[in-house]
Amino acid sequence: MKNERPRRLSTAEERRETVLRTAIGAFAARGYWGTTTTEVAKAAGISQAYVYRLFPSKELLFTAVVEHCFVQVRAALESAAAGAGGGSPEAVLEGMGDAYARLISDNDLMLIQLHAQAAAVSEPAVREAVRQGYARLVEYVRGASGGTDEQVQEFFARGMLCHLIVSMGADEVDAPWTRTLAAGIRHY
Repeated sequence: MKNERPRRLSTAEERRETVLRTAIGAFAARGYWGTTTTEVAKAAGISQAYVYRLFPSKELLFTAVVEHCFVQVRAALESAAAGAGGGSPEAVLEGMGDAYARLISDNDLMLIQLHAQAAAVSEPAVREAVRQGYARLVEYVRGASGGTDEQVQEFFARGMLCHLIVSMGADEVDAPWTRTLAAGIRHY
């Protein structure tokens, strides 16, 4: 008889994390309106009822995904700020911008952000999750960089422009308009 290890049952929190990770891919691919909890449950290998036990509504599942993505962004910015070693606001913002550009090369994260912004227009809970996520990020960037309001605004504006460039594949088109948009914007 071979020595078998006892099977370890997953906890509700582990299942919640599995569903969250699975939902990121599903929502990234099809957006808030195009994704069903049935699809998420099937991809996670659990029942739809169990998804609803962990996340009582599709709206709560999506807002949890949005919040998770904001946490990832914050972690990347924190790491970059720490690596900047207390430099000038410009140096810290430059490092955070580079970290963000690398982070959104993961299309799922970028797509979740784009879908969340689109859904925020008509879904109040999603709008609030996006507002709160940006509120925390703006205050973090302001504090960590020591930048002025104008520098912080430019940091976020460049991030949005980076989204646009990456999402439409502007780097694949050699034209005056793409060179104008992409000038000085780093993307990976």
